[in-house]
Amino acid sequence: MTTDAPTPPRDLLSSPFAGGFATDPGFDFDVRLAIGHSVHGGGDPGEILAAAGPVGAGDTAGWFSAWRDLGERVLDEADDAAATGHHATAAARHLRAANYLGFAVSAAAALPDGDTLLTTFRTHRRAWDAFVDGCGHPVARITVPHGGQPLPGALFLPVGAGPHRTLVLNNGSDEAISRLWTDLGRPALARGWAVFVFDGPGQQSQLFEHGVPFRPDWEAVLAPVVDALVARDDVDEARLAVWGVSQAGYWVPRALTMEQRFAAAVVDPGVVDVSTSWFAHLPRELVDLLDGGAPDAFDEYLRQGLTRDSPEAAMMRFRARPYGVGESFGAAFRAVRAYRLSQEQAADIRTPLLITDPDGEQFWPGQSAALAAMTPEVSALERFTAAEGGAMHCEPLARLRVAETVLDWLDDTVG
Repeated sequence: MTTDAPTPPRDLLSSPFAGGFATDPGFDFDVRLAIGHSVHGGGDPGEILAAAGPVGAGDTAGWFSAWRDLGERVLDEADDAAATGHHATAAARHLRAANYLGFAVSAAAALPDGDTLLTTFRTHRRAWDAFVDGCGHPVARITVPHGGQPLPGALFLPVGAGPHRTLVLNNGSDEAISRLWTDLGRPALARGWAVFVFDGPGQQSQLFEHGVPFRPDWEAVLAPVVDALVARDDVDEARLAVWGVSQAGYWVPRALTMEQRFAAAVVDPGVVDVSTSWFAHLPRELVDLLDGGAPDAFDEYLRQGLTRDSPEAAMMRFRARPYGVGESFGAAFRAVRAYRLSQEQAADIRTPLLITDPDGEQFWPGQSAALAAMTPEVSALERFTAAEGGAMHCEPLARLRVAETVLDWLDDTVG
């Protein structure tokens, strides 16, 4: 979740940046993410700040253009480097371009022109595919069976003979696949893990290219992922782990209630009820309309407050789209309520589980601790504090610290 990020309390931000990188809270969060991912090659702070700095609060078109233009420029530079034989430079720039264009995809969600999003996504994916092909590591392209629309994935393999311990990186609601790599993929590979990244239902290519929506029963996603991996000779089926970011803080625990083949799991953060981030700022009278069985009145109320071509309306449609409910906002609010983990379900989790808990979590405050309380026999709660730079959703400016902590725990737990 990026451009519509809520404003965190200023006392939870690192003091040199308490004023933020941008006055718009969503823009500021994007910049923090982009800079944070620079530590694993996902950006270059100077070019990020140069592109983002001139854009004013609320200028959604300008924000999109800043990221698109930066991404396309770096992509062109990457292609030029590849053409002249500078393959390491090409790979580094293809990765940065993929991340920048991923931010442009999210920014395009606030634009009324839906075609812009798909065009930008395809350019982002071209940059990502070029990075995968030129990254210098062995990579196996894997297609995971899933209903009528298989899930595309890539397995990055470490140096040396297998079978390898393997880490599955599970995306959230809208993160670019390239950011999974710069979240945890690159440092995990450096420690000898094989790393698998993929698009699940409602995520990235599955949504934008094929219209496949989210599903709450994520065990139906991770079970075939595990099947595809353990069928390979280079994967150690006894040393599989999974990491879930953002909304995958719900999906991964939900899958673990039935899929027991993972030796360890990590969620960043823990989520027990996705819907709270939707309902947190909804007036009580609107909730009553929804609960009272008046979805048409609910939709009409929202339509009156959201001009169809406004950035707010476009963002609402973007948020609703992965739930596969069409144009009805009321249907989306009802659908998201299915994304809850009950105490009875949590009792079935047997997999060792690390739960991150950052100060100032904007989207699901308190839910990491709630998940830990629901799984006391198998879980550990790991705090990330503002004092160490680890505040906010997914700890955007503490990616080294988070990777070190998570991978140390996985090393100790999986071996």
